[in-house]
Amino acid sequence: MIAGESVDTLAVGLAHEPVAAEQVVAGAPSTGYAALDESAAGEVGVWEMTPGAMRDTEVAEVFVVVAGSATVEFIDPPAPSIELVPGSIVRLDAGMQTVWTVRETLRKVFIER
Repeated sequence: MIAGESVDTLAVGLAHEPVAAEQVVAGAPSTGYAALDESAAGEVGVWEMTPGAMRDTEVAEVFVVVAGSATVEFIDPPAPSIELVPGSIVRLDAGMQTVWTVRETLRKVFIER
């Protein structure tokens, strides 16, 4: 990104790849990703997942959901599940073990720390 530039996060094109078989919990989800900017503060990007469920090990990030709906289960450390909808803001710590269940293709803008 260039300073002062605006990016329509819903229009960013993403090349999807199938989720690795060992991560799939249900369905046949795929994910796509695009880096928008990187600095000493971290990386800013767009990530998307199609319907289905997958296990993941998180990186330290804060994200805002811009489209879709999903549930995130926190396996380790255990915590209550959360529902994601447009406008949800979430912080994840590196190493958290999660299960993402996407009902409607989920797109988020993240800042990885």
